[in-house]
Amino acid sequence: MMSSATMSASALTSAFGRVSLGDARARGKNIRRPARGVAVVVRAEDENSGAEGGGEAPRARAGGRGRGGRGGRGKRGGREDDGMQESVVQVSRVTKITKGGSQMSFRATVVVGDGKGLVGVGCKKAKEVQIAVTKAAADARKSAKRAPITKGDTFPHRVTVKGKGGAVVMLRPASPGTGVIAGGACRTVLELAGYKNCFAKQLGSANPLNNARAVVTGLSEMRTFKEVAKVRDMTLEELFSA
Repeated sequence: MMSSATMSASALTSAFGRVSLGDARARGKNIRRPARGVAVVVRAEDENSGAEGGGEAPRARAGGRGRGGRGGRGKRGGREDDGMQESVVQVSRVTKITKGGSQMSFRATVVVGDGKGLVGVGCKKAKEVQIAVTKAAADARKSAKRAPITKGDTFPHRVTVKGKGGAVVMLRPASPGTGVIAGGACRTVLELAGYKNCFAKQLGSANPLNNARAVVTGLSEMRTFKEVAKVRDMTLEELFSA
């Protein structure tokens, strides 16, 4: 009985020992996971104790590399609202062949105008479409020119302009109520410039960039009657009578 009891005790002891070892191993595996949580709790307690003791609690750094760390993409710095409207005339894909391979980029043509005689055309390239449009709009603002607008929101006189790349544009004034009769890039330039009654015709190339620049060149070459009279040192009555 003693031997059997001893054997049963030893068997039980060995069994319990195995169970305890198994529990220890299980606990050892589980201890690694909550260990980090315990460390986090200790740090939180340290921060609270430092705040209660009069010390300053650590603050999160501003301007990190996470989302919104660089100010976000909603606002673009260095660009103010100047009251000019933008219109994208053309966006084309350009591929440049180099020694290392082909490099693809986008070329944007943008027309800007304030509707009061100031209009410009810009063209720039970039790896992304939005960046190309932004750069083209900035270039158009730099190269904007003043165009004369008469009382009937039309041209002071007719003109035919020959631009680059075989572009030829004919500009003719119109009576009130006619509207802007034009097509392509010419219509965009005239509307943003502020004209409401005029004719325009593209006689040469159909390239939007060359036609838009030709229209801007023709508008900048126009002169009002007052300007011509001032250059000739005459009055308006003497100018019309002559």
